[in-house]
Amino acid sequence: MPLPPGQVAGLAADLLLARLRPAQLPGPRAPSLAAGVGMIAAGCAITVRALAERRRREGGTFELDRPRRLVVTGPYAVSRNPMYAGWWLLHLGVGLLQGSAWALLTTPAAALAEHRGVLAEERELAELFGAGFAAYAGQVPRYVSLRRLRVMLLRHTRKPGP
Repeated sequence: MPLPPGQVAGLAADLLLARLRPAQLPGPRAPSLAAGVGMIAAGCAITVRALAERRRREGGTFELDRPRRLVVTGPYAVSRNPMYAGWWLLHLGVGLLQGSAWALLTTPAAALAEHRGVLAEERELAELFGAGFAAYAGQVPRYVSLRRLRVMLLRHTRKPGP
């Protein structure tokens, strides 16, 4: 799974800080372990699903940084950048799993460091896909909308009627 440099640096900083100057999360360990496992699982699922959707829409092999088609389905219907959201969940999940309070600082710091790159990627997509990307960007949030996510999850968990 490809990790952006900001997440690699953030995870490395979290692990290094936890070793040099441990700062454990307060409270019992079980909730942070459970949350960490859940976030890692969700982050992996989102990222793998986004990669699979790109592969499906682009037809076989593709280069992550050279899109041939604008993908607006699957996780891309909830977030214009679902892989980043997935990586952030992974980063925070690893920190929670180890009980490190540092993850509460390194995750947003890594996300902020990546934001400029995300803006550049979106400018490239706007140039490549023009009005199609503009319409998509007007409807789908850059990172995540909890309301939109809830609607999508409800749609997929409802049982079909008789």
